[in-house]
Amino acid sequence: MRSSRGPTIVTVPVHGGFSSQQGGIGCCCCRCCSCIHLDFFRTSAGKLKLVEVFLGFFCQSLALQYGLGYANTIGLSFQSFITNVTWCFLTTLLLTICYVFSPKSVNLIKSSVFETLFNCLAALTYLGTCSYLGYVVNVVLQPVYTITPQYQVYPAMSAAYMAGTILGLVYAYDAYKSFRYFKGYRY
Repeated sequence: MRSSRGPTIVTVPVHGGFSSQQGGIGCCCCRCCSCIHLDFFRTSAGKLKLVEVFLGFFCQSLALQYGLGYANTIGLSFQSFITNVTWCFLTTLLLTICYVFSPKSVNLIKSSVFETLFNCLAALTYLGTCSYLGYVVNVVLQPVYTITPQYQVYPAMSAAYMAGTILGLVYAYDAYKSFRYFKGYRY
């Protein structure tokens, strides 16, 4: 006897682990902007994304404000650093926006291999480009800093590669947490 199997139904939780089912911003008597789910930022994944966005913006701001005029002096290390910071910052910002506007995307994207691979690649590229930039900054810019008063490029680019190294470690931790989520362990 053959038994016919019905269709398989996959259900996705509407609010991926959020404590509030309503969403939006609570006012005195009502809720505004119910399409925004700010409860994501109360989770550990949300806090990690906020740190990644903030540090990525900080690194990009320092590099563009202080290092752009010395891009020829710093060379390929500056170009690789700014390229890496830009693609990681934009991807992280896009993921954060998706998570805030669509609670379903938290479980869908985190349960896929995308975020794990992205975080691994971001961690490796941050650590690589920051070590290269740190070497060039200390070899090329540090001697100029010792003899030139008010030379702000060396401290700014030093802060940029140090913050980028910290950000690389944050991405590595996020990759570990994303891998655990991918394998079925929840935050």
